[in-house]
Amino acid sequence: MPRKARMIVEGESAVYHVMSRTVLDGYVLGDVEKDYLLKLIKHFSSIYFAEILGFCLMGNHFHIVVRMHPGDQYSDDSIRKRFGLYYQNDKVKRIPMPHQLPVLREKWGNLSEFMKEIKQGFSRFYNRRHKRRGFFWSDRFKSVLVEDGETLINCLAYVDLNPVRAGIVTRPDDYRWNSLGYHHQSGNSDSFLSLDFGLEGSEKLAQNERLIKYRQFVYEVGSLSTNKGSHISVPVFAKEAKKGFTASSVDRFLARTRYFTDSGIIGSRQFVSSLWQRLRTDADNPNKPPTRISGLENMYSLKRLSESIL
Repeated sequence: MPRKARMIVEGESAVYHVMSRTVLDGYVLGDVEKDYLLKLIKHFSSIYFAEILGFCLMGNHFHIVVRMHPGDQYSDDSIRKRFGLYYQNDKVKRIPMPHQLPVLREKWGNLSEFMKEIKQGFSRFYNRRHKRRGFFWSDRFKSVLVEDGETLINCLAYVDLNPVRAGIVTRPDDYRWNSLGYHHQSGNSDSFLSLDFGLEGSEKLAQNERLIKYRQFVYEVGSLSTNKGSHISVPVFAKEAKKGFTASSVDRFLARTRYFTDSGIIGSRQFVSSLWQRLRTDADNPNKPPTRISGLENMYSLKRLSESIL
């Protein structure tokens, strides 16, 4: 049975929550492996038209929240600069030929090509390091289209809270391989991460204010007790609140975080419906309605892909 086409927005910027799991048993991504995987994500996001909004690298899978931009937003000079970065380790300096520019412009705006570079590069590294052959990743990656705004900030919080839910750390900032940990421990070196968290009115905030607001949101939703693992304890939350948080209700972020990985599209009813009509195949039901997510106000999802990475 042929696999169904991935839902990709063409010709405009779009946000995707991308996930991939290893085919190997156990937690095979150790410190060295996570460091190298992060290095690859940073490197290829400087070449591809990929704006990294969030990430989390766990022992057997990873999450990336990325905004992919179309190539027509970039000049020929930008393409040439990125071409140089792509071949920066070559002894001979490479310059793209004129006929290569449109090909590169299309390739570097493609989510599948972006993920292919990262996953293949890591597989080669892992196999060399561990003197093995064969597949490292389990099938193809999974992606969910994410609407800007409230849906995006909830998705980012879900990703950043992975190590807390898994009981690895008590504070998301303490984890070395997620967005908040990267902000906290490296100061977002090289401006690797975007500070677009989907916060309402964020265009009026300074960058440090955006991060504080987002961090407050993550701690608030992370302190909610769910059936999805551990949560941020009351003393930890109180300590952070004392340092600058203001208590607020976050009822719209519930334990039903599976929608951030199990959906094909997630967002408002209009967002889900309009994208479904654009991206569905002839084999799909054109009248398939978005599903209301219970407990998440004005949020809907639509699932076509059967893969799951829970």
